[in-house]
Amino acid sequence: MRAIVYREFGGAEVLSHEDAGTPEPAAGEVRVRVVAAGVNPVDHKRRYGWVEQYFPTTFPAVPGLEFAGVVDALGPGATGWAVGDEVFGWTRTGAYAEYAIAAEIAPKPAGLSFEAAATLPVAGETAQRVLDELGLKGGETLLLHGAAGAVGQVAVQLAVAAGATVIGTASPANHDFLRTLGAVPVAYGDGLAERVRAAAPQGVDAVFDAAGKDVLPLSVALRGGTTDRIVTIADTNAAEHGIPFSAGGTPSAEMVAGLARHARLAVEGKLAVAVAGTFPLAEAAAAQQVSEAGHARGKLILTV
Repeated sequence: MRAIVYREFGGAEVLSHEDAGTPEPAAGEVRVRVVAAGVNPVDHKRRYGWVEQYFPTTFPAVPGLEFAGVVDALGPGATGWAVGDEVFGWTRTGAYAEYAIAAEIAPKPAGLSFEAAATLPVAGETAQRVLDELGLKGGETLLLHGAAGAVGQVAVQLAVAAGATVIGTASPANHDFLRTLGAVPVAYGDGLAERVRAAAPQGVDAVFDAAGKDVLPLSVALRGGTTDRIVTIADTNAAEHGIPFSAGGTPSAEMVAGLARHARLAVEGKLAVAVAGTFPLAEAAAAQQVSEAGHARGKLILTV
């Protein structure tokens, strides 16, 4: 099979599009022919070696956590699935490839494209996990840094649906888009604290940092000097500020159930992640460079 492989940490130049051995499913696993794979900020952070304490790397490595595709082969004891089933979820072998091994998958609804399905596993699980960690409730105000990204978009929609007010930081070009999701947009950069206070005179009850642009000290100030109810998924220096870094864990049956729930919402038109751009598998390095720049509105997708 063709896959994107890297054998050392570094910039996008370490990624190679090459022939690799086709993986075989073990007990309880399935092999999937990948149709679409999501590109996430954690992909380039892993490539640089920045998050080894959370995601240890074994070389040679194939990037990518999430995919949508078609079941191609079944491992021993892999029940509930048949060759030809359209599925999506998390891979154990890397999604930037023609084939991937998985066990934590959900059926892809017929009304959801492969590209749309591939936007949901990481963004949906991450957004839901952090909102749960923050204990956000209806009537509260959430400050969400990086609201126009894939995780941010899901978090906005879930929080608004729960009855919360969401103040979302983003570039001015994304403000009208965020308003359509129900957020109150504010521009990041100098003067952010004053703009947040003007948008939320009632104060901020919780902070979700999905941007990682040195906003944690400001977030503490906006929370009245406390680190309570602030979580980041993007700033690996969080511990220096006494703030938890939420990295998630091994995909589980509970996560698959959440994925299926988000898929139903997507089919009903109640949850969506904008596709910021699509790239063929061979151009994965270019896709990661766009992701690393940090200005994509939504999820970047590789088509295989």
